[in-house]
Amino acid sequence: MEKPHKKLDVWRLSMQLSRTIYRLTAQYPSEERFGLVSQMRRAAVSIPSNIAEGAARYSRNEFRNFLSIARSSLSELDTQLDLSGQLGFIAPPSRLGIDPLLARIDKMLYALHEAKKPTTQTR
Repeated sequence: MEKPHKKLDVWRLSMQLSRTIYRLTAQYPSEERFGLVSQMRRAAVSIPSNIAEGAARYSRNEFRNFLSIARSSLSELDTQLDLSGQLGFIAPPSRLGIDPLLARIDKMLYALHEAKKPTTQTR
C-alpha cells in the first residue's frame, strides 16, 4: 500500500530539498554542528514530515494545518540560509540552486492548501 503523501510532488521535492540541506550543511564549520546546522536540518526535515503527517489525516482542515506548518518550516529554513550567507558559510552560488526549489515548494504548498478538495486521499 502506497502512502498518500508519496503521491505528492511537493513531498518529493521537499525530500530533495532536505537531502540538499544535509549535503550543504556538512560543509559548515564544526562549531555550528549543534547550532545552525542542527536548526537547518530540523527545519528541512520538518517540511516533508508535516506534509506526510497531514496527508495521513482524515479531515481536510487537519491536512491544511499541517501544510501551513510545513510552509512555516520552509520560511524558517529560508531565514537560516540568509544568515548562513551573511556569516560566510555559503556563497551566493549555493543559494542559486536552492532558491528556485524553495520558491517552487512554497507555491505548491500554498496551492495545495487552497485547493477545494483533497488530492491525496480516497477514503
